[in-house]
Amino acid sequence: MFSSPAYAQAAGAPASSGFLTSFGPLIPMIAIIAIMYFLIIRPQQSKVKQHQAMIDAVKKGDTVVTGGGTIGKVTRVDGDEIEVEIAASTRVRVVKSTLTSVRGAAVANDRA
Repeated sequence: MFSSPAYAQAAGAPASSGFLTSFGPLIPMIAIIAIMYFLIIRPQQSKVKQHQAMIDAVKKGDTVVTGGGTIGKVTRVDGDEIEVEIAASTRVRVVKSTLTSVRGAAVANDRA
């Protein structure tokens, strides 16, 4: 015959069952989750805390902007609602959580 018969090689040492061989495929997944936490979740949590602190600090006389874009002066703070004067003798009640920004106290020489 032109070819010789092939024989199986002798069995080598068994594969090690160490930490890297059993958990190796999970390391990239854990790294991706850690990166997402530090780049997305953590900054968003701090932004939410900052917004909550801003809402809690609203007081009478502040100028605020609502989610709908209405700008007005706070005339009364009542629990989780505030009363905002949007024009001369026109007042609306607004839920505090809809505020997007607080611009501070109104300017002293507003036109009445």
